[in-house]
Amino acid sequence: MFFDRPESGERAILVHIDLASEAEAEDPRELEELALSAGADPICFMQGSRSDPSPRFFLGKGKVEELAELVRMHEAELVIFNHSLSPAQERNIEREIKCRVLDRTGLILDIFAQRARTHEGKLQVELAQLEHMSTRLVRGWTHLERQKGGIGLRGPGETQLETDRRLLRARIKAILKRLEKVRRQRDQGRRARVRAEIPTVSLVGYTNAGKSTLFNSLTSANVYAADQLFATLDPTLRKVQLPDAGPMILADTVGFIRHLPHKLVEAFRATLQETAEADLLLHVIDCHDEERDAHIEQVNDVLHEIGADDRPVLLVYNKIDLLPDFAPRVDRDEDGMPVRVWLSAQRGEGTDLLLAAVNERLSGSMFEDTLHLSPAEGQFRSMLYARDAVLDERIDEDGRISLKVRLQLKDFRQLLSRLQIPAERYLSVVVDNE
Repeated sequence: MFFDRPESGERAILVHIDLASEAEAEDPRELEELALSAGADPICFMQGSRSDPSPRFFLGKGKVEELAELVRMHEAELVIFNHSLSPAQERNIEREIKCRVLDRTGLILDIFAQRARTHEGKLQVELAQLEHMSTRLVRGWTHLERQKGGIGLRGPGETQLETDRRLLRARIKAILKRLEKVRRQRDQGRRARVRAEIPTVSLVGYTNAGKSTLFNSLTSANVYAADQLFATLDPTLRKVQLPDAGPMILADTVGFIRHLPHKLVEAFRATLQETAEADLLLHVIDCHDEERDAHIEQVNDVLHEIGADDRPVLLVYNKIDLLPDFAPRVDRDEDGMPVRVWLSAQRGEGTDLLLAAVNERLSGSMFEDTLHLSPAEGQFRSMLYARDAVLDERIDEDGRISLKVRLQLKDFRQLLSRLQIPAERYLSVVVDNE
C-alpha cells in the first residue's frame, strides 16, 4: 500500500554516504546549499560510509531503519540524497521509511524549475524533468494528475498511470519541436554576429562564483544575482564596447556544478551553444573557496562535454575582497598575453583590468600608420571613418588627404580586398606591424 503525496515537502532530512567505489565523491556541504537554494528546511543530516551502494536500498538495512526513525522523530516530509538513485531504489526506500525521497538529480531539476524565467528556459527544464520522470512512472501515488508545490514536485505535473507514458512521449516530442525552432533562431542570431564580425565572450564557471555580479558590473545590466546556487538560469546577452576590439557580445550562462545531470546538459545544449562557439571564455572562479581547484576541474569537464574545451580561456579569480591584503592584478604568460585577472566584482575593483585584458585577447595584431590618399579615394576615407579607425586627418594644398588610422589588421586587409586596392601598396607597413 503506497502513500499519497504530502501537502508540502519543505522539512527535509539530508543523506550523504561516502562510497569507497566513487572516484569523485559529492560534497556534503554542497548538498545543504542545494537544499537551501530549493527552499527546503534541513532539519537533520545523516551521514555514513559503504564500500558499494546496495542495489535495493542504496543504504544498508540498518541505515534504512535509522533513517525511518529519523523521519518519524522529526516528522520530516522529504528525504534528499546527495546521490543519484535508481527508480527502484527510490521506491524501495519510500516504502520502508514512509516518506518521499528525492535524489540529487531531482533536486537540481527542481531548482532549475524555480529559476527558469524565459520561455526557452522553461521548455528546457520541462524537457529535462519529463525525461527524468519517464523512468519513474510506477511510483504508485494514488492520484497523479495533481501538481504540488513541494521540492521536486514543480514543473510539468503527472497523469494517470494508464496514460502517462503516451502523454509523456507526446509532450516530449512537442517540446523538442519547439526547442528546435528556438535553436534555429539562435543560430540565425549567431550567423548575423559572425557576418558583422562581432566577437562573443561567454562567462562560465561553477555556480555561485559571481558570474552574474560580474556581468552586471561590466554591462550595467540588472541580472538577478544572489549568494545561492543557480541564482540565475536564463542566458543574457549584452553588447560591450572595447577600445581596440570594438563591440563584443557578453553572454551570461547557467552556472555549472559537480556532476551536472546529463539530462540538463542535453536539454540546455541550445543555450550552451553560445559557450561552445564563443571567441573567448571568461572562466569565473571563487578564489576564496577552499574547493576552487576541484570546481575548476568540474567546469572543464562540462566544457568538454558540450564541445567547448577548445575555446580560448581567460581565468577570472573573483571575490579577492575576501582574501587578506590582496589587490587587483593581471597575470601574463611568457608571451606577455593576459591569462589570469584577479578582481572583486562585488566592489567593482579590477573590472577595468578585465576589460583591458579581454580587449588585448580579442584585438590581435593592430594596424597603425598614416595613409596618404588622393581626392579620388573618398570611398576609402569614408569606410575608414565608418569603422572609427581615423585618429587624425590633414589635407594639403593639392587636396591630398593624410589619415592617421588605427584598426585591427584583419579588418584593414579585408577593407583593401573589398576596395580592390593592391595589398602591396601597404605591404611593408603590414609586415612591420605583424
